[in-house]
Amino acid sequence: MRHGNRRLDVVLILGAVALTLLPWYRIENGFFGLGWLAGFPLSTEAAPGLVQIFAHGRLWLAGALVLLLLAVAVRGIADPMRRGAVLASTGALGVLFLSLQGLAVSFDGWTWAISQTLFGPLSDGQPSMGAGAVLSAVSFVLLFAFGLAERGVMKGDAFVVSAISLLVFLVAVFVFYPIGSMFVGSVQDFDGSFNADNFIRNMQDPSIWSLNCVIGAGRCGVAWRTLWLAIMTGLGSTLLGLAFALVATRTRFPFKKGLRLLTILPIITPPFVIGLALTLLFGRAGVVTQGLSDLFGIEPGRWLYGLSGIWIAQVLSFTPISFLVLIGVVEGVSPSMEEASTTLRADRWRTFWRVSLPLMKPGLANAFLIGFIESMADFGNPLVLGGSHGVLSTEIFFAVVGSQNDPSRAAVLAMVLLAFTLSAFLSQRVWLSGKNFATVTGKGDSGSHIALPRGLSIGVHAVVIPWILFTLVIYGMILIGGFVKTWGLDNSLTLDHYAKAFSISFDNGIAWTGVAWNSFWTTIEIALISAPLTAVVGLLTAYIIVRQKFAGKNAFEFALMMSFAIPGTVIGVSYIMAFNLPPLEMTGSALILIACFVFRNMPVGVRGGIAAMSQLDKSLDEASLTLRANSFRTIRKVILPLLRPAITAALVYSFVRAITSISAVIFLVSAEYNMATSYIVGLVENGEYGVAIAYSSMLIVVMITVIAGFQLLVGERRLRRENRVAGLATSASSRQEKIA
Repeated sequence: MRHGNRRLDVVLILGAVALTLLPWYRIENGFFGLGWLAGFPLSTEAAPGLVQIFAHGRLWLAGALVLLLLAVAVRGIADPMRRGAVLASTGALGVLFLSLQGLAVSFDGWTWAISQTLFGPLSDGQPSMGAGAVLSAVSFVLLFAFGLAERGVMKGDAFVVSAISLLVFLVAVFVFYPIGSMFVGSVQDFDGSFNADNFIRNMQDPSIWSLNCVIGAGRCGVAWRTLWLAIMTGLGSTLLGLAFALVATRTRFPFKKGLRLLTILPIITPPFVIGLALTLLFGRAGVVTQGLSDLFGIEPGRWLYGLSGIWIAQVLSFTPISFLVLIGVVEGVSPSMEEASTTLRADRWRTFWRVSLPLMKPGLANAFLIGFIESMADFGNPLVLGGSHGVLSTEIFFAVVGSQNDPSRAAVLAMVLLAFTLSAFLSQRVWLSGKNFATVTGKGDSGSHIALPRGLSIGVHAVVIPWILFTLVIYGMILIGGFVKTWGLDNSLTLDHYAKAFSISFDNGIAWTGVAWNSFWTTIEIALISAPLTAVVGLLTAYIIVRQKFAGKNAFEFALMMSFAIPGTVIGVSYIMAFNLPPLEMTGSALILIACFVFRNMPVGVRGGIAAMSQLDKSLDEASLTLRANSFRTIRKVILPLLRPAITAALVYSFVRAITSISAVIFLVSAEYNMATSYIVGLVENGEYGVAIAYSSMLIVVMITVIAGFQLLVGERRLRRENRVAGLATSASSRQEKIA
């Protein structure tokens, strides 16, 4: 009871602070600049909610004050069931009220005609929500959660209920709201009126659904091309990721540390840079193409520019993601189960196919799903290598910013993409449903992993070693490009590109005079902020999905994958449409970039966490809870130490994507917050390839350094693996001593 009252008191204090001590509306010059303190609390711009109500005539905000006072009065109710019901109702009404008043009242007055009809015209409107309004909304969400906990929801665990409530709230704001704003445009005319004609026309467009390619009469529609490419990329990246994971964990490959580093390289490189390197190798004027032409008289072709080239680039880019997901799963397979199989006279082939591989199913399914969705959402590789073979992401881009200027077509294409993603998601769930893959329990495991079958070992080495050499060649081209004056024209060596991008002056202290420094520091700062947030939200969500049961869990899990499935182009445009006007105005700020990165990259942390937690036996949680530890302490002391591979994967991937993302970023950057990828795109458009490659090379070095730091900070998961042979020998020795 005392704990419940203490939690409730903290939330009520937060609500009071939101109404009395913080600016209710957005500060144009930035909240953290603290310039608003000069006009606080009486100026219209900086006034808190209480002053806005009584001094500036914004009476519609009084609802928040009334609901907060009601929550204060409820605190004195002795019956927990009754108090919980009123608190939950108050919190839900508070969130609903803040949402409706924010949407209904804009800069000039009422947004909706029905509001003006019911309540009459307003003499003044309101700006976008600021710190006070946001904190007030969070307070109401927590009031709702604490009310449910007092009524016994989730066994009265306030932490779990609060986590679920906050996650649902955040997903609604940063996933459903912007995507909904985008889809509303599919049935709107240019003046905002309802018009479904464009939606119907685009949905019936033969260029989307044509199957002429099946009968050899023409080219497939863009939907089928994208689906085929995504399936092949998902299969290729998953199989290669598994091969890399097996070589890194089950063989005596002498360069395992270098292998782990090399598999990370493709995802820390802007995708169009890999496309340029492939073009230099296999394009019509590429090194390999010209070499084959000179030696064997093979006529240069354009095979690279199409689905084949996109597939090579995507597999090169997305295999490391599969590796990061699968390596923890491969390591987590119980050696005792493999030893039990061999004890029952199964050979290594049968043990691998019947025991080891089935226990890797969660990782394989998640790796394929991520590869499939990544291929669907990829924008950079198809833009560079697609040629006339467009895919859904590039078609959406050109529908939004090209000469078509058809937001309805962009929304229809996004719906098609979501349908494919939903199908893959449901297929994965059907495949894994009803199966248990727990191999890490509270008991000490024994033995060591058995060696791979000889044929399989030879096979994975035959795949991994050529891929390593191919990757080294690609990065050799990238590295050389930064020191060459002009790619393909003047191959003399120079340092001018690095000097132009990253020069430093020491005349009156340190001066960052290079043209790339501004975007470089902005990119690193935003990436370092968004990466831990992404990991925390993703892994907390994974814990809730795997360990908790609540109504709507399946819908909640799919909602989290939606932001990952939508192309970055659509995410960027939808964020612009949703957050450029009240109630939430974030365009041009660092906050919109951080929100985009967190909720777009969070699904990787979720999928990796789900794959890893599927191997943790629930008895671990139950033992901790039986010893009177709460859920938060159980997560911190028991679950997180066993999820270190998933934590590292979430940190690494979210940090890297924050630096290398381009499709969403290109819509969200501003003069003050210009990210590295958008700056590099500008360099490429201006023909400054050397500076672009130099900048990319510097980013690669920085990312490798930070990734190594993340791995040292998180550490390795230590599972107890006893040596059974040594244990038997020790036991026999002790028995002999007793006999003697």
